[in-house]
Amino acid sequence: MGRIGVLLLNLGGPDELADVRPFLFNLFADPEIIRLPFPWLQKPLAWLISTRRTKTSQENYKQIGGGSPLRQITEAQGEALEQQLQEAGQEAKIYVGMRYWHPFTEEAIAQIKRDNINKLVILPLYPQFSISTSGSSFRLLERLWQDDPQLERLPYTVIPSWYKESHYLRAMADLIRQELEQFNDPDNVHIFFSAHGVPVSYVEEAGDPYQREIEECTHLIMQTLKRPNPHTLAYQSRVGPVEWLKPYTEDALETLGQQGVQDILVVPISFVSEHIETLQEIDIEYREIAHEAGIPNFRRVPALNTHPEFIQSLTNLVIDAANSPPRPFGEVTRMDKQVKMYPQERWAWGMTTTAEIWNGRLAMLGFLALIIELISGNGLLHFVGLL
Repeated sequence: MGRIGVLLLNLGGPDELADVRPFLFNLFADPEIIRLPFPWLQKPLAWLISTRRTKTSQENYKQIGGGSPLRQITEAQGEALEQQLQEAGQEAKIYVGMRYWHPFTEEAIAQIKRDNINKLVILPLYPQFSISTSGSSFRLLERLWQDDPQLERLPYTVIPSWYKESHYLRAMADLIRQELEQFNDPDNVHIFFSAHGVPVSYVEEAGDPYQREIEECTHLIMQTLKRPNPHTLAYQSRVGPVEWLKPYTEDALETLGQQGVQDILVVPISFVSEHIETLQEIDIEYREIAHEAGIPNFRRVPALNTHPEFIQSLTNLVIDAANSPPRPFGEVTRMDKQVKMYPQERWAWGMTTTAEIWNGRLAMLGFLALIIELISGNGLLHFVGLL
């Protein structure tokens, strides 16, 4: 088969405080994050939001050491994966491609072209597929392939989601089991799965399979864990006036407190690396909400990072993909006729399905409200927690 390349996809995050402002600009200049009826407004609005929000966002990153650890962890995952592949007899070169900060996906692709590999495996570090995460990166890569004849000659295969992989499930169960044993009564600890949310319109109007995959993943992890603990699934990081997937994490925590739950173990189910959503949002903000709700014993399962079973799951995925027929972007983005990958239709004014599909975060009813919210900062830090 020859030498293969493996492109690990993630969203990225600022390495240090000085990176926060340009990082925020890149984030909000992406029409997949804020879709406007007038494209010429995109960069001016991104400049305004990033300028107004830099100081507050920097304060948030100061709470977790002054920057996001996502790049270092992703690179460590890549090194562990490369070594595991080598031990399995597969020569491979690992590349990291981020959407909004270095190393950008475009930088990784440029290096891939220079290295003259024989085949490329594209592996998003999101266990579950969403049009706003894996889908966004696939659309970017598809454009790069269409514009570059050299890339068109490179065989590649895409792995859209992998939440059913057995070693991944074992890794999650192992981490949960270790944390449960830290409680006085492990069997009565409430296991609280917290996933990143998406607007309801993504699921109901655009056909995003994310909610279904998250729910199935939760079931599979509990099945693998084989313990009697009660459990809850909720969604974090909501922003804007439109409805997101429910229950919201903060509301679910308050409900459990009212029910008299004393011991809770939070599982960050949609994240494989420590970053601001685990280290700041869950560990600081949600811990405080839980304590105020009357839940005194609050622990969190660590992210997978370089857990051996997790690296084995990535190894299995790469080897299987490398020995399978190519799976192009077009096949993935059209894997389900009900999934409408953005962008689709032209903008339509008014309270229309098109308006909702084009932008769950800027639905027409809340357009002005969300612009004010983004500029003023209410709720924005949760959105930045995507990274």
